[in-house]
Order: sequence, then structure tokens, then C-alpha cells
Amino acid sequence: MASAPKRPKAAAGSSAPGSGGAEPLSGFLAWCGRAGVQLSPKVRLSREGAVAGYGMLAAAELEPGEVLCTVPRSALLSQHTSSIQALLREGQESLQSQSGWVPLLLALLHEYTASSSHWRPYFSLWQDFRSLDHPMFWPEEERRRLLQGTGIPEAVEKDLANIHLEYSSIILPFMESHPNVFDPKLHTLELYKQLVAFVMAYSFQEPLEEEDEDEKGPNPPMMVPVADILNHVANHNANLEYSPQCLRLVTTQPISKGQEIFNTYGQMANWQLLHMYGFAEPYPSNTNDTADIQMVTVRTAALQRARSEAQQRLVSEQWDFLCQLEMVGEEGAFVLGWDEVLTEEELSVTLKVLCMSEEEFKEYKEQDGWEDDSEEEENLTLSNEALSRLKPPCKQLLYDSVLLTLESYRSDLKAEQDLLHNKEAYEKLSQREKQALHVRYGQKRILHQLLELVH
Repeated sequence: MASAPKRPKAAAGSSAPGSGGAEPLSGFLAWCGRAGVQLSPKVRLSREGAVAGYGMLAAAELEPGEVLCTVPRSALLSQHTSSIQALLREGQESLQSQSGWVPLLLALLHEYTASSSHWRPYFSLWQDFRSLDHPMFWPEEERRRLLQGTGIPEAVEKDLANIHLEYSSIILPFMESHPNVFDPKLHTLELYKQLVAFVMAYSFQEPLEEEDEDEKGPNPPMMVPVADILNHVANHNANLEYSPQCLRLVTTQPISKGQEIFNTYGQMANWQLLHMYGFAEPYPSNTNDTADIQMVTVRTAALQRARSEAQQRLVSEQWDFLCQLEMVGEEGAFVLGWDEVLTEEELSVTLKVLCMSEEEFKEYKEQDGWEDDSEEEENLTLSNEALSRLKPPCKQLLYDSVLLTLESYRSDLKAEQDLLHNKEAYEKLSQREKQALHVRYGQKRILHQLLELVH
């Protein structure tokens, strides 16, 4: 089943400021020609035939390895190509931030609102950014009601705090020092928040070269015209490839005429897709879906089964030691996939340590957490088959932790299944309710699968 679009776009015929009221797609395609963007005659951009919004469709049969689009680096919109690139380069020291997005966001603030911007036809694909429906734009009550237990409300709270901090401490001072370019009455916090969502949903980050991975931070995000029109599914059929002169969109499998062409944003769980892109894939489409067990939930489960104060003290000591080993943290989570535990070392060591007797733990501490290599390797492999072979105490601790995790949701798995299987009731749901349902249902399916494995 195809996913919902990664983001809504303006309806055909609508226009962004400065687009002159022309049909946005035709104006954008003309701009692509002028900018040197080469589109294969075997594809077309259209609203018709895409899962929603604009999409790229095959106009002819395509084989793996065919180049669908070539985008020269001069056509990318980034802090290095914006008309205020010199200004951003000059102020780069004052634009450092946790996200690393501030220079691009300032470029977007300017280009989106400048009547003479080179990028106007690109922006005309969106009437405005208010149509973006990331959970950060939902009322807090609705976010809590629909997404409690999924991890999204907590992620959104951090996002909003960072957005407000960046705007007040970095963006505003920079704008006030350049009043001939920026106007806080026009370049508002609300527009900034919309542009953050725009960057979340549309931008690309070029992978680092292998030799640079340990020495350099991630590359800054950039906007890639045409490539960002493609929607996402886990089972995608195209990839974006990077070279020094240009970026190329290339097929990865055969595509039939009329079929939509999908990119991938990486191996992303549904909660990440909804949080960052505003949509989730319906079950069972997202083979990359995951569920989290908060690390502190496992500690809680261990404390609950401790039958004496001495056992509770032992659990606390074991937890502190796990923190020293950097296996756990107060805000960390164990990540479960459909076929295996993705944080296998952390979960394996945590279960083993929290299930040790006082004598076993004393000996383990004396060895600083080291053990025989073959035994360690065996313990750290947590496929579904390996989970079913865990020692009984570890199984019970994991089982109790899953039950506690399931209690954090507002509804149980059966309620979600009944809603999904009742077509009439499902169709009455709002788009937000449907997306939240897909996130909750996938997570609960994974958690219930784990219950069966360790029962």
C-alpha cells in the first residue's frame, strides 16, 4: 500500500506571492530549464497519478540505473547559493546552533519573502507553509490525545523549545543587525517555525565521505529542486546520488509506465516520519518501523520485582554501573524492529546486569563489565530467535517492561485493530487521527510480537 504524501502542496492554479498567478508547475518547469536542471523525457511531474500532491511518474518503462533527473549544484538552494551568501558567510560565527540549520533558515526567510528572488518559481509549488501538518502545529491537547506513548509529543516539545531559543537568541539579533535585509515584522517566529517544518520535510543532507565521518560534523541541509517532489515509501524505487558537479536521481529497480517514482528518506520508523515529514505509512508497508522501550521503564520493572530494600538497592547500584558503562541513560530508549533489537548491545547488557545476583554483580564490576569474547558476542545478538532463548529472568524482566510500555498508550491493540478493520469508522477519522493510528498500531504490533517471543 502506498504511503500518504510526505507533505501537501498548493492546489493547481494557486500561487505563491510573486508567482504571477500562473499554474505553479509549468512555471517551476520553465525555471528548471533556465537553471540547468535536466529532466528525463521518460518521466513527468504531475498531481494526477501521484499518491497526493505533486509526484514524479514514469512516462515510459524504466530499467534500474536510469538517470531521471540531473540537478547542477548551482540550482540547489542553500546557504552557499542564496543571494545573501556573503552575509551568511560573514556572520557564520554568530550563526552556530545545535541544529546547524540556522544559515539555511535565514536564506529561506529572505528568499521566500524577497519579490525579486531567483527561487520564486520553486517556492510557487506551495501556496504557503500553513498546509504543512507536522505534529508541532497540532494543538497540544490533540497531540497528547492522539500520540501519547509514541514518543512524538516529547520530541515536539524539544523541537519547539529549540525553535524559540534559536529565533530569540540567534535569528532576531542577526536580523536586527541587518535591517536592510530583514524585518522582524515580516520574518516572524511563526514563519520561522513553518520554515523549520519545510526543511524537515523537504531538505537533503549530503552524506559525508567515509574518511570524514569521525572528524567532521554532518553537512548542512540544502533544498534540491525536483528531487524533493518525490514522495517516500520504505520499498522505494529511486535514490539520490551525489557528485562534485551535480546530484542525480537514479532508478533502483524496474518501473512500469504510469507508476509513481518514490525516493527514501532512510530507514525511518513511522513515529519519525510523522514527526519530521507529517505522514506515516499504513501497516504493513513500513518494514523499517520500530517501537521503543524507555530505558527507565526497564529500571522501573526491575525495581517493581525487587522484594526487599536490599534488592532495590542492588538494582539502583546496577543501574548506576550501567550508566557508567554508557549502556543506559535517563532519556534513552531501547529500539525494537520487526526482526531484531536495533540497540542489541545496550538491551542485552542491561537485562543481564539487572538480573544478576549480588555476587555475580560484584564479580562483573571487578572485571569492569568485560567478559569472555565468545560469550559476549553470543549475548549481544538479539534477533527474534535469540530473544526467545533468553534466560527466564531476562525474559520476565523484558516481558514486564513491555507491559509497562503498553500502559503508556491511551488504547490497546484490539481497539486499534477494530478501528482499522471497520472501514466506515476509519473513513470518518480526520487525517491526523489516521496518521496517529498508523503510528500507534505499528508500535503496538511490534511490542505484542515481543510479548509472544518472551512469554
